Amino acid sequence: MLNFLSVLLKKFPSRAARTHTLSQSGHRLESGRQPLPASVGILADIAVSCLRDQGIQGVILDLDNTVVSEDDRYLSPYAEEWIAQAKEGGIQFFILSNGKRRYRVDYWSARLAIPALSPAKKPFPKSFRRALTTMGLTADQVVVIGDSRHTDVLGAWLTGCPCIQVASLPHPPRWWERLLGKYVQTPYSLEQKLLDFHPSTYRYPS
Repeated sequence: MLNFLSVLLKKFPSRAARTHTLSQSGHRLESGRQPLPASVGILADIAVSCLRDQGIQGVILDLDNTVVSEDDRYLSPYAEEWIAQAKEGGIQFFILSNGKRRYRVDYWSARLAIPALSPAKKPFPKSFRRALTTMGLTADQVVVIGDSRHTDVLGAWLTGCPCIQVASLPHPPRWWERLLGKYVQTPYSLEQKLLDFHPSTYRYPS
């Protein structure tokens, strides 16, 4: 059963990536243009020029273990610089987080100047459609970027968006991750740089 689940979930990224081997007009892309990758190590590995080549105008972005580890220990290297670069290129952002600690989501929404919804209840399409409506874009103009196949990748697939999966930032595994993590997440490379994060500016509830 677990092997079947693994095969099924691994089909979602490649299917989503293939949707953008064609241009918005339906014609095959010219040689030399970069297709969207199905997966990368970190956000900063994604070439902003690649997004523009594929007609991407918006990003639905996961937060926990994509931008910052859910235990607030690590930041994805150069993620903030990459987001700033993408914004300068005219790309919009919307954060969808399943995290229930709203003060964290509010903090990162303000820090990154990106609207956010939490808890987003991914992979159900309702929150993805809300993000599309807020950005004023269609599904084929928006790429979903996150670390989990069962929430980010599956949600993108159900909504009709292409998706890029990143490796999960190191974090203490929850019980279900001990059982199923290898089927739905890609481990962070030990050779990849990590940035420490100290959440001293969070406003913790009393």
